[in-house]
Amino acid sequence: MINTDHPIRIAIAGLGFGESVHIPASLSNKNIELVGLWHPRPERLKEACNKHNLRAYETWEDLVNDSKVDGIIIATPPAPRYELALEAIKGGKHLLLEKPTCLNAYEVMELQRNALKRNLKIAVDYEYRAVPLFMQAKRIITEKKLDEPYFVKLDWLMSSRANPDRPWNWYSDENSGGGVLGALGTHAFDMIHWLIGPTHSLSAINSTSIEERECPQSKTIKKVTSEDVSISQLQIKSINNNLIPAQVNLSAVTKQSRGFSLEIYGSNGTLVLSSENQNDYVHGFGLWYSNKGDVLKNIQPDSDLSFSKIWTDGRIAPVARIQNWWAQSIADGTPVIPGLVEGLASQIVCDKVKESNSIGMKIEIN
Repeated sequence: MINTDHPIRIAIAGLGFGESVHIPASLSNKNIELVGLWHPRPERLKEACNKHNLRAYETWEDLVNDSKVDGIIIATPPAPRYELALEAIKGGKHLLLEKPTCLNAYEVMELQRNALKRNLKIAVDYEYRAVPLFMQAKRIITEKKLDEPYFVKLDWLMSSRANPDRPWNWYSDENSGGGVLGALGTHAFDMIHWLIGPTHSLSAINSTSIEERECPQSKTIKKVTSEDVSISQLQIKSINNNLIPAQVNLSAVTKQSRGFSLEIYGSNGTLVLSSENQNDYVHGFGLWYSNKGDVLKNIQPDSDLSFSKIWTDGRIAPVARIQNWWAQSIADGTPVIPGLVEGLASQIVCDKVKESNSIGMKIEIN
């Protein structure tokens, strides 16, 4: 166990999700001591460090070379994440990475190779694995209450990019890691892998519904190159090596949509996990279970899965739990889950979804 007299000393890179979620999560965690922040814009960095009374690391090299820092949470936009992470790993830092882990599977494998050489713990913030109702769903499946899964359907239909007046930014640029696959797909495929099993094959269609947006910096209309809708049909390999059909529908442009709905149908039961809350990606979920065709019944999480503290922003509590798992792995030397193994599996599927859309063919994943 971690010696709470000597918590893991960390810094956070990135001040979007990093400030709104990772800072309050880490400040609540007795196993973590947050000591500093990094951001490429000096004025933004100074503002945040003054607000939270933290050290400002003015260059990435200053942070990586600080021997008093054990780990770094990298919560930047996706494009610079690989280079920052690789430099930090070479500097001997444990990392917690936001998603998508990198821009492609090759980058994830390079991080994995370098981290293994240095025995570093690299976590990936798949926070839905830490949400009590998702953990309860996993427990029900692990206890074989559904028996063998027959069919999986995941609809994640959000409206975050539905306003055509929303400005162009990195999310609009495929080469910068933007799009619904990086925002939602990386989570969706990890959920299915965690709950059911790895992806065996897939075919997919992606589309861009809002094709242009105004760029606030250049004051010009720029082309949107990232997808805002993605539809995938997958075969998932179950624990019994059976191929389970699955459908994943993702959208960031669906007004008045149903939000999140995961349905898992098995030979002995049905599981439904859903939320219509468009304003919070964690609060608002419900879980229902049917045994042998009975009426669906609402299920609450077991007490050992519940959060000890919750915030108005539902993302903070599961991220704090992920942070704690990461800190624990650093302290006791055990593998961290979710980590780069899970990040790589999800990234490969995201890459293959794009490839399938491009060539119009079904793709098998070895």
